[in-house]
Amino acid sequence: MLWKKRPTAVLAGLLVIHVLAHIDRNMLLGFSPQIITDLKISNTQYGFLVGVVWVLSFGFMALFLGSLADRFSRTRIIAVGVFIWSLCTWASGHAQSFEQMALARFFVASGEAALVPAAVSILTELFSEQKRSTIMGIFFMGIPMGIGASFLLAGTFGASLGWRSTFYALGGLGIVIAVLLAFLKEDRSQTMTHERGAPFVQQVRTVLGLMRSRPPLLFLIIGFVLLHILFAGLSFTQLWMVKERGMDTSSIAVHIGTFQLLFGAMGSVIGGVVGDRLARRLPGGHPAVIVLFIATCAVPMVAYRFVAPGSWAFYVGMCAGFFLPLACYGSANAAIMGMVPAQTRSTVAGFTMLCINVFAIAIGNLAAGRAVDVLVAQCVSSPLTHVVLATDFIGIGSGAFFALAAFFSARQRDLVIHVPARA
Repeated sequence: MLWKKRPTAVLAGLLVIHVLAHIDRNMLLGFSPQIITDLKISNTQYGFLVGVVWVLSFGFMALFLGSLADRFSRTRIIAVGVFIWSLCTWASGHAQSFEQMALARFFVASGEAALVPAAVSILTELFSEQKRSTIMGIFFMGIPMGIGASFLLAGTFGASLGWRSTFYALGGLGIVIAVLLAFLKEDRSQTMTHERGAPFVQQVRTVLGLMRSRPPLLFLIIGFVLLHILFAGLSFTQLWMVKERGMDTSSIAVHIGTFQLLFGAMGSVIGGVVGDRLARRLPGGHPAVIVLFIATCAVPMVAYRFVAPGSWAFYVGMCAGFFLPLACYGSANAAIMGMVPAQTRSTVAGFTMLCINVFAIAIGNLAAGRAVDVLVAQCVSSPLTHVVLATDFIGIGSGAFFALAAFFSARQRDLVIHVPARA
């Protein structure tokens, strides 16, 4: 396992795979007007494609594959996942109906579920606790880079090639990467039994026990889930800008892609670095850092929904919305991994992904799509504005749970410090 002796190269490779995962995942957003028109689907069905259908596979498979990653070769699990999602991304380009697209996206999600639990565990093992927030921030930079690249592809090459050819090309690229990744071996059989994860059911019980016994962990995961409601709003942001702000489809796709790529990536890196530096100084540690980020970005995020399109305040608020969730990733993941035993890290990461995808992505996107359809039917003015504002307020409200996590973390730290030594 010589690859473990090059942690920086491992981080770079996992980042590239993560970027590809989010390009494949978010191409539906980049091509949303074209796909909705070509497949003749409703806003509710679109919300189902980017939400519920994803959770039916991704969320539960993340938990299951996370438990496997705590026991077996993490590199092989990632390689199989990349192959499956890439093959089904290629198949997505052939979809002629809502049902066919839903089936293809179901299996794209199944493959992508393998990546984050295994990758987070590998990176936590290879890098020290003092660098963990920064490393997690760099890895999760794959989210804004992938989202941004998906919109850029849709607004540039996709505009001339079409959405189907773009899906074909992405699928082929991923299959090549999966074959190369399969050559990296990781032998977990020599690991001590107590240092490896238990069988699935027992492992899940262990994770649930950790949640019950550690309040900071529970509040941290709840806050992290609610923060992801912001991504449900992002699913409808392009439609909001086109339909209610009168912006051009292709040009705004390029704008969203560019700003998401730039400010989301900045959020990941800056958030990770600041998290490592401030967490040691603030009583609440990493959760307290997240509260500061939310408080800083909240006002411009809400204000930009009301100001004139194209104004400086509009773009400042848009960029704040892209910056915030990714700025929290480094601290949130570093804190979660620091609260759990090594043999449960992938399972806990998978459990967190399950909660995020069920409650934020699936329910959030489906509810947002349904709310738009209901408001349109009731002839409410600017229905998309109402919906994206609601997602903003819920995401900002996650700060209350991060504050609770910070409070309990600080209290536990004080208890440890003030426990008298025994003679």
